[in-house]
Amino acid sequence: MLEGITIGQYVPGESLVHRLDPRTKIVLSLVVIASLFLVNTAGGYGVIAGFLFVSVLLSGLRMSYVMKGLRPLVAILVITFALHLFMNPGREFFRVGPLVATYEGLYRGFLMVSRLVLLVVATSLLTLTTSPIQLTDGMEYLLRPLTAVGVPSHELAMMMTIALRFIPTLLEETEKIMKAQMARGADFETGNLLKRAKSLVPLLVPLFVSAFRRADELAMAMEARCYRGGRGRTRMRQLRMGGVDWAASLVTILLMGLAAVFL
Repeated sequence: MLEGITIGQYVPGESLVHRLDPRTKIVLSLVVIASLFLVNTAGGYGVIAGFLFVSVLLSGLRMSYVMKGLRPLVAILVITFALHLFMNPGREFFRVGPLVATYEGLYRGFLMVSRLVLLVVATSLLTLTTSPIQLTDGMEYLLRPLTAVGVPSHELAMMMTIALRFIPTLLEETEKIMKAQMARGADFETGNLLKRAKSLVPLLVPLFVSAFRRADELAMAMEARCYRGGRGRTRMRQLRMGGVDWAASLVTILLMGLAAVFL
């Protein structure tokens, strides 16, 4: 289970993408995500896919490792493609009993699956090349204007980063509990839907207990280090945007604008 999850994990490196300012990567990731929901043509998705492919190459990560994040979503991708294939009216492509697949459904299904795949790749690339501390600092800086209306930007950024960081930890804990329960005779794979749901109870209870225990340990560790929130907090490394950040921003915005507006 853990091997198929890339979101929330960080791979240290010295690549061009790793050295970008975290604020730049967060903003550009949001720009790419927004473009994915604006693009409605195969050409537009092709531009975004090419951009992400080059970004992965510049990050020094293996494309196979980044694509591993799609494994848990295979069922969702198949269902999404099938729904569009059979539910969109148009010219008949083939027929399976009462279900009619259309060319228009094939096209729409391809676009929707491409959107989900590129969305996962974009978010995975952000977390794989940005450490949790950098993510916290970047999000806090971007949320800082909201402090004028009473939003605790530092605490909000800290909670979001901790939640993202603990995704792999909780998945690893889930895998250990599942193996322990299966060694005691638990069966999570056979039976109808109701039986499978009932079999998850012995899994969920210790998982929640473990999650609360880890949260309590984290709180005690932060208090022991005299953590008192963002007020008066200083940083050893200040965030500074360089020429590479501005160049990356310009190229990304131009390509996303081309994909969303002209293609």
